[in-house]
Amino acid sequence: MSEDKETPERRRERLRQEELKRNPAGNMNDAFNKANSGSLVDLVGSLGWKGTGILILVIIIGFIVASFFFK
Repeated sequence: MSEDKETPERRRERLRQEELKRNPAGNMNDAFNKANSGSLVDLVGSLGWKGTGILILVIIIGFIVASFFFK
């Protein structure tokens, strides 16, 4: 793989940074909204596919365990 090629993660981050530079008011609005709810895209992007799979398994196992306790 060539050093010149841009990974999808770097491309997404570069595009996000460009958007933040072009629209600073939207950045402030996004900051207020993310403080309340968080961003699933940022979470999944930072975990990668293995971390996302583990997160999904933990949620499913937690749901199964909770269903046994509350029946």
